[in-house]
Amino acid sequence: MRQNITTPANHDTPTPAPAEVLHEYVPLDERQIHGVTFDGKSVWFARDDEVVAFDPNSGQVARRLPIPGADAGTAFDGQHLYQLAKGEILVIRPDDGQIVRRLPAPGKGEDSGMAWADGYLWIGQCYGARIHKVDAATGEVVKTLTSDRFVTGVTVVDGQLWHGAAGDDKPSELRRLAADGTPEEVLAVPAAMIAGVEADGHGRFWCAGEQGKLRLVRRKPVDKSPAA
Repeated sequence: MRQNITTPANHDTPTPAPAEVLHEYVPLDERQIHGVTFDGKSVWFARDDEVVAFDPNSGQVARRLPIPGADAGTAFDGQHLYQLAKGEILVIRPDDGQIVRRLPAPGKGEDSGMAWADGYLWIGQCYGARIHKVDAATGEVVKTLTSDRFVTGVTVVDGQLWHGAAGDDKPSELRRLAADGTPEEVLAVPAAMIAGVEADGHGRFWCAGEQGKLRLVRRKPVDKSPAA
């Protein structure tokens, strides 16, 4: 049974904590990067007609897979890549780019970010300000959360859902959500735009940005030095 959960209208959004950009890359050129995911070594990202693997340790592009229509979120389940492309979810072998399965995307071409966790895909809709929980085997939407900001990239950290927020004439943010979609933590990111988002498993986030930029972002450490 599908659940539609609306964020309470009277919720108090936490005061954003500052985030910092640790590294900034332009892996290829200034073309827009869409979805982002991480396999533990390479950052995979989509840019319209291909999915690219970038090794941040070497600073080199490791692989380029031709995937026409790769215009939104990217995810990885430990074996396959998932790619939003023109109203579909493509399941892709990362070794050779073979599409092994196709599923309908909930937004029918209006989807933005995507993440995989525990057999489900979390798929954002930017201008619809929604996030759908989708069965990764069937494509069925089982739950929908609403947001009070545009939803860009989506990621899951230790069972908790995060999403990027940008593009609505407000500062770029990373938001951690409660089960009802209420923001529980907000990080203010010093970037013009956040598109795809993926956690790296070490308290940091890979964020796609403007002009082909890929940024590694973390919560800014608190300065505990004694006052002068």
